[in-house]
Amino acid sequence: MGYEGFDERPFLVFWEITRACALACRHCRAEAQSHRHPDELDRGEASRLIRQLAELNPPMLILTGGDPLMRSDALDLVREATAAGLHVGLSPSATARLIHADFDAIKAAGVERISLSLDGATRETHDAFRGVPGTYVRTIAAVHRAHAAGLSVQINTTLTRSNLREFEAFKNLMFELKPAMWSVFLLVPTGRAAAADLPDALDVEHVFEEMAALVGKAPFAIKTTEGHHFRRVLIQKMGAQGRQRPGMRSPLGIRDGRGVMFISHTGVVSPSGFLPFDCGNVRDEHPADIYRRHPLFLSLRDNDALGGKCGRCEFRSVCGGSRARAYGMTGDPFAEDPSCIYQPRSSFTAPTIPTALSS
Repeated sequence: MGYEGFDERPFLVFWEITRACALACRHCRAEAQSHRHPDELDRGEASRLIRQLAELNPPMLILTGGDPLMRSDALDLVREATAAGLHVGLSPSATARLIHADFDAIKAAGVERISLSLDGATRETHDAFRGVPGTYVRTIAAVHRAHAAGLSVQINTTLTRSNLREFEAFKNLMFELKPAMWSVFLLVPTGRAAAADLPDALDVEHVFEEMAALVGKAPFAIKTTEGHHFRRVLIQKMGAQGRQRPGMRSPLGIRDGRGVMFISHTGVVSPSGFLPFDCGNVRDEHPADIYRRHPLFLSLRDNDALGGKCGRCEFRSVCGGSRARAYGMTGDPFAEDPSCIYQPRSSFTAPTIPTALSS
């Protein structure tokens, strides 16, 4: 799975194959609904998109939602994408539909990694977050069933102001569940999420320092989503002595529009699901053309376009801040990331990059 760089193709493509979902999560990016949208890509359009994505050849395609299993042809799409040479991940919701699914069939279809969300470290807090009783128990059961089927598991945790106090319990839970990857998502105020739910930046810094101490010691890889300054914390903590992190595949400096592309259920292309700009539609344009040529994508890949302290920061090429959170908080996707407390040096000097971040 070679990768040449951000300008030619995204490293990650997230395809929201449906927005339908049986859950009612408090911070849902998609503001998911109980029924499928009448204008979502049909099977023929989906097959055409798969052929186009195979031409683009991103190292990873993630089928997401809503709940992707709300599409009855979800595993057919996985099989089709796998046959076209794509590496496919699946991000289902922890509903009764998932528990009744055949995990061996999910693996046989070609899913290389399944991602499941735990946003509360206890049954009470997770179920309150997800809006439906029983989701915590179903998620834990799904993790065990995925392990039994030989599926690689990623656990996603959204950090908010209300659950930050559970970080120690989250950490202990990860040691019990032993996912291949723990992905910690720092809230972006979009969809149902509000700015008031965003954790304090200093508290985030402390959590990132605790996470950095786990790197190379935990039996799982650790990454952040929309928390790019974790890379800066790692560099400051580990320096050139950083050790290789198992399971890490994303290239350094990846962020919205820069190695990431999102395709909605109706075919709209955006730099990410958390930066909901309409940059074109796969019904009208090849996704490769949108990614390579759209002015917003081009600007998001330009570190010199960053504003505020992100634009002055010596870590901007490895971090660059969350463009989605900057937009959600200020209306400007190039503004500085409000969740980072770091103050750049007065003169720009590129940092030494440890091997822990070069995978």
